[in-house]
Amino acid sequence: MTTPPPVLTYAFAVCRPYDGPAPTGLTGLDPGSPVRTLPTGPLTAIVQDVPAADHTEEALRRRLSDRAELERCARAHHEVITAVSSLTATVPLPLATLYRGDERVREALCSQQTAFLTALDRLAGRTEWGVKVYAPTGPPAVRETPAVDSGRAYLDRVRNRHQGREQRQNAALQAAERVDAVVRGLAVATRRLRPHGPEVTGPQRTHILNAAYLLDTTRTRELRAALTSLRRDEPAIQIELSGPWAPYSFTDTGAAP
Repeated sequence: MTTPPPVLTYAFAVCRPYDGPAPTGLTGLDPGSPVRTLPTGPLTAIVQDVPAADHTEEALRRRLSDRAELERCARAHHEVITAVSSLTATVPLPLATLYRGDERVREALCSQQTAFLTALDRLAGRTEWGVKVYAPTGPPAVRETPAVDSGRAYLDRVRNRHQGREQRQNAALQAAERVDAVVRGLAVATRRLRPHGPEVTGPQRTHILNAAYLLDTTRTRELRAALTSLRRDEPAIQIELSGPWAPYSFTDTGAAP
């Protein structure tokens, strides 16, 4: 009789026990193994068996350094978390959260039971939304060569252009703060994230606000209406809304499983 290859338990998320089976149609990280629930007292882990040989430290480093493979794993991880969070309050776990078997998962949940339950209470009935604000960079400056007899005029033009850029940048930053203040007033929690650089946004705009907000689901319509009004009142900036998401930015349980 052939001994089956060793497996690890991959954990996607933690939630409370809920009626019904695990979400169907999910392949997770390994299409050959079902995504399943693992109840442990007042908590349930969403897990999957994965081949141990494919998830050694060296194998993971190699796979996650490959951009295409990293994207595949991240999408599969996110797909499972999104499906579970559509059913019940969920604490997403980091990508590549692995245990040496179900018993280790149960031990981790028991040791952090209070932290997980507190997080789930905080997240119940709430979702995460992302708001990004951009300032157009404007056309590139035209290089001028000053005439011999108009040096002062040339310096004045350079100074005026510089002052104009500063004024536009300051106005955009103030507008972004007004956007944040409005959305913050609707949210129960917020996180300011690092803005993206031009390698992500492109050269035509500058990312000046990158924030995540945790909102009660009952305030979704109010959020959309507020941003529609802000886009009308703040024409100098571009406002992007994304979500609703599983609450990745608001699930700190105080300790990693």
